[in-house]
Amino acid sequence: MVATTAQLNATSADFEETKSRAKADLAAKEEVWKKKESDLLFEISVLKSRAGPEFETDAPMGEEDTAVLKARIEARDRRITELEEQLLNGEQLRRALHNRIQELRGNIRVYVRTRPFLPNDGVSSSSSIDILPDGESLTIQGNRGEGAHAFKFDKVFAPSSGQEIVFDEVSEFVQSALDGYHVCLFSYGQTGSGKTHTMQGSGNGAMRGIIPRAVEQILAQAEIMQTQRWTFTMKASFLEIYNEELRDLLVMMNSDGTIRSRDTRTATKLSIKRNADGKSFVDGINMVDINVQNKAAGVEQLEAVMAAAARARSVAKTNMNSQSSRSHSVFMLHLCGSNEESGTVVQGALNLCDLAGSERLDRSGAGSNAQRLKETQAINKSLSCLGDVFNALSNGSKHIPFRNSKLTYLLQDCLSGDGKALMFVNLSPTLESSNESLCSLRFAQRVNQVELGKAVKNVQYK
Repeated sequence: MVATTAQLNATSADFEETKSRAKADLAAKEEVWKKKESDLLFEISVLKSRAGPEFETDAPMGEEDTAVLKARIEARDRRITELEEQLLNGEQLRRALHNRIQELRGNIRVYVRTRPFLPNDGVSSSSSIDILPDGESLTIQGNRGEGAHAFKFDKVFAPSSGQEIVFDEVSEFVQSALDGYHVCLFSYGQTGSGKTHTMQGSGNGAMRGIIPRAVEQILAQAEIMQTQRWTFTMKASFLEIYNEELRDLLVMMNSDGTIRSRDTRTATKLSIKRNADGKSFVDGINMVDINVQNKAAGVEQLEAVMAAAARARSVAKTNMNSQSSRSHSVFMLHLCGSNEESGTVVQGALNLCDLAGSERLDRSGAGSNAQRLKETQAINKSLSCLGDVFNALSNGSKHIPFRNSKLTYLLQDCLSGDGKALMFVNLSPTLESSNESLCSLRFAQRVNQVELGKAVKNVQYK
């Protein structure tokens, strides 16, 4: 048996060597063919120029030089096009390798999105944020007279970037949940910076946010995998953390997605617990089945879930936002897939968090209302606890204070090294908000340095 294994290894090594030599020979021949093709194209261009209507057989040498010059210009233009294509391919490869390195390190990826100016931003349209052409860098001007501050992240979106462009960048990340990973994507930023728009969006058209697009992508992919002997179940839950209390946003829905008549005051008190495998779950939360067999029906159920959650979530008007979220909301998609042939079972989870915005009392005006003041204090405290967790992770501390808030305790699995995490930092472009934006970017910079370790795939075999 040992000898057989050694022979197989040796044969495999020989095949790899032969394959490498063949690849090298093919590459060399391809370079020769490209050179010949370039020479032929040049000659064709010269002949075409000389065969034009203005060409005469007794043309002087000057006109012949013009034909050669035109051919050289065409060859140069072709070369410029080739180089631009190579540059684009090289940039795509660089980004793919960067993402792979980040994944191996387990870094929390950080994307930044600046919203466009809105009517209630005032008459000034001068942005405090300048996004650089590389799509990864930006500078921000403070409103206290200091110079510009430069930052670089995994991706930076301009105000003109639509919902589809934003989702394209996170679609591969979302796919990981279907592959058996625990995935967490959360939006962070000051109130009124566009967090809820990024995560939930509006309507069922081009303005759809990450949550509906993510479920649609998973439904489409599950439909394809079902043809490969896979079967999937998908359950959705939606909660908010309001003043450090867990609230079920789908308490008025049955498990099949239909609406039921029920007094929310009699709803089961939710609590975060851990199962036998040490994974956290929310005890007492309502789970809604999403139809995986019929994509259209599944999308309809999702729309009902989103509508029910929007009606139940705690929002209020402040000086900075007419529909300010007064709680953190967490959409959870629980996935389980099994393959009959291989006996493989994968269990993934997608957590999409719309964090309440950090805010200053003097700008939001929340200090004039006792209830708004209490909400602001609870929001800022939980965000501070989230910052403490990231600081402890970046410093390699033995104790990570996950239990200091309901938010961090709920996200412990995704932030403790078993899962993948991505943070969206949403910014307001106004000069009045530049200090809050600067604080958000500095926080994001610290988060981007956190290494969680390689994510663990949750796979079992029957």
